[in-house]
Amino acid sequence: MALSDDDVRRVAELVRIGLDESEVKPLGEELSRIFSWIEALREVDVEDVAPMTSVVEMQLRERDDAVTEGDCRDRILGNAPAADEGHFVVPRVIE
Repeated sequence: MALSDDDVRRVAELVRIGLDESEVKPLGEELSRIFSWIEALREVDVEDVAPMTSVVEMQLRERDDAVTEGDCRDRILGNAPAADEGHFVVPRVIE
């Protein structure tokens, strides 16, 4: 899958990276190779392959879902740079 220069610029904008014009062509070629590899992987038949959590056979460790310490909101919020009415205050990231 070949990407146009405009596609590369759009992807760079979406992932919030700055690109010089000299970087657009090489990045486009690299992304095209990655997409070609992904297309090749889609051709592999995995119909009868069970999902795996590891390449090594293992049993996941489990623990009881129990509250060990609670009611410490004020202590936790004491570490925050800003808090309001029992909540963390963070800068706005979506405009």
